[in-house]
Amino acid sequence: MSIEKMQIANITGQVKNLDRVIERCIESKCFHIDQASNPMDTETSGFEVLHEENPYRESLTRLVSIDFGGDIGLCETDYSDIMNESLESLSEYIDEISQKMKVLTEEIQEANKKYLQYEQIITQLKHLHGMDIDLESLIKCRHIHVRFGKLPVDSFNKLEYYGNNMFTFVHYDVDSEYYWGMYFVPAQLVKKADKIFSDLFFERIWIPEDVTGKPDKEIDELKKKFAEVKERIEKLEQGRSNLISVEGERINKVFCRIKSLYDCFELRSKVSVMKDKFYMAGFVTEKDSEKFSELINSVSGVSVILRSPDESEKSSVPVKIKTNGFTKPFSLFVEMYGLPSYGGFNPINLVAITYTLLFGIMFGDLGQGIVISVIGAILYSKTKNKLCAIMTRIGLSSAFFGLVFGSVFGFEHALDPLYKAIGFEEKPIEVMDNVNVVLGGAIAIGVVLIIISILINIVTSLKKKEYDIAVFGNNGITGLVFFSAIMYAAVSMLIFEKNVFTPIFAIFLIVLPLVIMLFREPLGCLMSGKKFKSEGIGDFIASNFFEVFEFVLGYVTNTLSFVRIGGFVLSHAAMMSVVMLLSEMYEGASPVIVILGNIFVIGMEGMLSGIQVLRLEFYEIFSRCYDGDGIAFEPVSVSYSPEFE
Repeated sequence: MSIEKMQIANITGQVKNLDRVIERCIESKCFHIDQASNPMDTETSGFEVLHEENPYRESLTRLVSIDFGGDIGLCETDYSDIMNESLESLSEYIDEISQKMKVLTEEIQEANKKYLQYEQIITQLKHLHGMDIDLESLIKCRHIHVRFGKLPVDSFNKLEYYGNNMFTFVHYDVDSEYYWGMYFVPAQLVKKADKIFSDLFFERIWIPEDVTGKPDKEIDELKKKFAEVKERIEKLEQGRSNLISVEGERINKVFCRIKSLYDCFELRSKVSVMKDKFYMAGFVTEKDSEKFSELINSVSGVSVILRSPDESEKSSVPVKIKTNGFTKPFSLFVEMYGLPSYGGFNPINLVAITYTLLFGIMFGDLGQGIVISVIGAILYSKTKNKLCAIMTRIGLSSAFFGLVFGSVFGFEHALDPLYKAIGFEEKPIEVMDNVNVVLGGAIAIGVVLIIISILINIVTSLKKKEYDIAVFGNNGITGLVFFSAIMYAAVSMLIFEKNVFTPIFAIFLIVLPLVIMLFREPLGCLMSGKKFKSEGIGDFIASNFFEVFEFVLGYVTNTLSFVRIGGFVLSHAAMMSVVMLLSEMYEGASPVIVILGNIFVIGMEGMLSGIQVLRLEFYEIFSRCYDGDGIAFEPVSVSYSPEFE
């Protein structure tokens, strides 16, 4: 899949029509707005960027700040029936709803405060149950002060160290943690006594002023008030629910209408104006350009000029990558790394194919692959998450390679009848008996992918006229010759036992490419007709020598990194063999062990395989042929979110 071709859209017209034009741009769903650059030289054109205070901010702020208690979820809805209502009437409606909700909320909060207060007082007075004395007469003593509260059990045992001359502590209730009681102290010693009890972690209970009688009687009175407040809270809550039920739909419509006006007005900050004329710039996809042009030109006095981006502008052109049904979910990985630049290489096909194949190889099991695919399909149908859609694809790949490896939920010979039926004597490969083949195959896959990556980099760099990278770089033609020669020599020696390191081979395919990579920058400047600038020959040779050494080391480490493919093939087979061994050791629980073992392997090794394949994509493939420095194509739209700047 390639990248969608873009057209630059320059829109001009009268300022009085600007809001209508912005609304049409949003309606088109295909216009990516750019900060308007002046159509002529900035210093002489007279165009200025609009700097205005958004008139809808205040109304929107007041609306979203209303406390609906979570009963209204402000979201996108059809508000066509209130389109003709003025901002003034909508603002008045917001004030009305805000005032009603404010009154109800304050009354509910006040009632809740009393509810909690009464509840706390009743809890406190329960510990005074049975005291045959008026609390008022006790609290208002002039010469003796009394403090009610609770004292930790450990602290109670320490009271004897302070003597009884200063205060008297009387407890009337006790539990596993506290002694509930009161201490009496002369008025002139109250501060000293308070300090002592504070150090002993005494927690004071404050008796409200309106509690004046005996504790038991006061508890009965408070319970009546408690019930009355509870009933009032229920009525207030019901009143708020009724208000939201009646007005909820209209509130949401008003929010959407004002949010639409707000977002549209915010886009004016990207427009340039001169007197009564405005200028707007942006991008549309080539396939939508005609439709967009007709939509904007339908506004009286407004014109659109469309043109293709030239080379100097391509660095700022937004990118929309093309996908198909199979590759679409893999855009998640591409976006994680970064979008391609406009006119550059779109890696989504490469990612979709290689990720699917590599995961299938590393996690080859027919039964487990089908399970992953089914789970992914179910989750995707409910969440529309791209990662779930990827699971459906890699699960099928895992199932396919499970057929090759002959593994079904860890049973390595369950498919033997199938192989015999199609003419094989046994399954194509016994993983644990062919370790060298598996690891060698993994390296071979890595070599192929590295070569493909280098070829892609050569093509894309030539298109960008970056000749030092395309021809002389480590991921260019010179690097390809060097890497291919090394791989050819290694295969010849290890497999065919043939030494190809002749003087001509070594000089022209090993030494010469290294020398060219050493001088890649001056050679690239020479090829492109530019002047090469260097701080000094010594510094140049030293820095580039170590870079070339790093290139060579990179070829080795990147190639060996693909050994992990074979490693996971072997580890998968080994883990399932352990599961099977345990099931044989405990025959009575064999089905349970097999099921739990498969669940564990699918969860843990499936996740690890997915992560490791993604690492290979990013570090071994993308690092050689892909930059990911593109700008996402984002058509202007209204965000119906209550959060805004």
